[in-house]
Amino acid sequence: MKFLKRFFDGIQRDFRLFIFLLLLLEVYRGLFMWSMSAYMSPDTPSSEAALAMFTGLRLSLKTAGAVTLLSFVFVSIIGLTPRLRLFIGIFASLIFSILFQARFPYYKEFQSTFGLEVVHGLNDDISAIFWTMLEEYGLIWRFLLALILTLMCIMILSRILLFKTFPLPETKIKTKTAAFVSGLILFIAAFAMFVRFGGSFNYAGGVNWENAGVTSDFFLNECILDDVQALYRAQAMEKRMQAGDISGVDSENILTYAKGIAGHDNIAADNLLPYLERTAAGAKIEKPQHIFIILGETWMQWPMIGKYEKLHVADGVKSLIAEENCYYSRNFMPNGDFTSVAITGLVTGLSDVNIRVNYQPRTYEEVYPTSMAAPFKELGYKVDFWYGGVPSWDNIGKMALAQGFDSFYGYPDFHAPKQNAWGTKDKNLFDALEKHLTDEPPTVHLIMTTSNHPPYNLNLKEEGYDIAKVITELNQLPNIDDVRTLATELGHYWYMDKVTTQFIRNVSEHYPKSIFVITGDHAVRCDPGTRPTLFEHQSVPFVLYGNGIKRDMLPIDVVGGHTSIVPTLIELIAPKDFIYHSIAPPLTKSNGVAFNRDVFLTSNIAGKVDSDAVELLPHIASKELKGVNQTAEKEMAQSAITSMRTLSWWLLTKGRALNTEG
Repeated sequence: MKFLKRFFDGIQRDFRLFIFLLLLLEVYRGLFMWSMSAYMSPDTPSSEAALAMFTGLRLSLKTAGAVTLLSFVFVSIIGLTPRLRLFIGIFASLIFSILFQARFPYYKEFQSTFGLEVVHGLNDDISAIFWTMLEEYGLIWRFLLALILTLMCIMILSRILLFKTFPLPETKIKTKTAAFVSGLILFIAAFAMFVRFGGSFNYAGGVNWENAGVTSDFFLNECILDDVQALYRAQAMEKRMQAGDISGVDSENILTYAKGIAGHDNIAADNLLPYLERTAAGAKIEKPQHIFIILGETWMQWPMIGKYEKLHVADGVKSLIAEENCYYSRNFMPNGDFTSVAITGLVTGLSDVNIRVNYQPRTYEEVYPTSMAAPFKELGYKVDFWYGGVPSWDNIGKMALAQGFDSFYGYPDFHAPKQNAWGTKDKNLFDALEKHLTDEPPTVHLIMTTSNHPPYNLNLKEEGYDIAKVITELNQLPNIDDVRTLATELGHYWYMDKVTTQFIRNVSEHYPKSIFVITGDHAVRCDPGTRPTLFEHQSVPFVLYGNGIKRDMLPIDVVGGHTSIVPTLIELIAPKDFIYHSIAPPLTKSNGVAFNRDVFLTSNIAGKVDSDAVELLPHIASKELKGVNQTAEKEMAQSAITSMRTLSWWLLTKGRALNTEG
């Protein structure tokens, strides 16, 4: 009972410490927003600032909770001196106050709340940085002000912690005591979960640094991050930059690969640019008014093939494919298994080599010669990115703008309601874009949807999805362990298919001189059972639709991937002898290989890159496997993969110069 009394007293004081730290972070956030409001867009409504304060409060639950956990463990549970609780609060207040003061000059310099520059600074000239802070950024007076703020915090916190607590309810009935203790433990566990997820009881509804940018103003989105969360972001970004082994690169033979990539064997140059140069054969269609490249979240291809047609979850895009002005290839692969890898592949034209392109310094220092924006701009287009999530997610917005995009629109920018942790639902995204097209100049739109992603929380019945019929059909298929879960997931796929198709039909009616590309960011996450084939597990569709497109304008089921899309569009619309740069060939001149990190695809087989696993593609299953020279196709695939990966890796890590000092 003595322990319970001490514990009950301790957790009340811990809660006071938690509230104090949480409010301190919120006060510092508000003061920063007020004093630096010149960085906020002048037309930003006050409701956005209120949203930033509220979202920041939720995010700071994590910071305050992490500090309070120390007191909870070492004082309330273990029973160390209560003075330790005060010391923890004082130390946290000092750190928060110092970071609060450092935030002002840092933001003025980098317009960011502590980013990768902090990590890089640790490897820089510390002496030079110190003197710069002393002479330029008011190190002394800011530190003294931080100490004054800390002293104020000590005065307030010491009094708060001394207030009398509620006594432990006393009873001689053991069952009541046990019930009270059990309830207390459950409450603490629930509260800890609520704090851990940033104001929610699960990840989907919570707030973290990746999805915290919920306003339409960049400054306010940075204010949402408290200083500790901003430093955590910087650490996470650095960790992602350094993560992973380099995959499939042969840097010693870079010149050989450079000469062979576009058939420039006769060139002798000391940088990559001439080797990556391609010359368009001449426009094959009338120049489109708008070009739409739609990356559907988890737009796997398997629901579109005959084996699964009775599910009727891909009827929208299949109705487009049935028209004369549409081309469709089943032999298509994503750049990788993750959304960001798909996006960076399209934006930069670089194949995945297990390096996070969106966290590489070079990405923000120069535009890669293979990047998407430059050739389209030269052809007279604006280049915009439309995303159903927040621009700050995985640095995507910053990366796209650094690589030449004119604008980046996330759901806060077009004021759409939030559907789940990842953003708004697809209809809101497409509706906003469709309204934006009015009087817009010729534009290339890269569009990334979000609805077909966990948590699967759309009201499918309201949208018109008949889950019972899909369950009935799924029950006829083998190796499905959870039919209802898969039916729900397919309902979100069906919704994406429906609203995407409707958007294409609406835009085609009002802007008939437009073309569309439909593909998926990846296929993995949703399989047709527990034993999918490599093709089912990995392939995504390639659909080309619109004005001037014909079903026979490209080879049947041409092989390609994400990095082939932009070169293909250039070949379709650019005048003869237009020069552009690309590692991957256009689909008009496909090298017959598509791949991501682990899996390759040719016109006949799919296989694991580093194993003997090979399977015949389903749409050529009438052929005999022995009629396909697996060894030759694998060798051809491996050569093409190594070539494209090596050149991508070189541009990422060394730049254009063909020497080790590049």
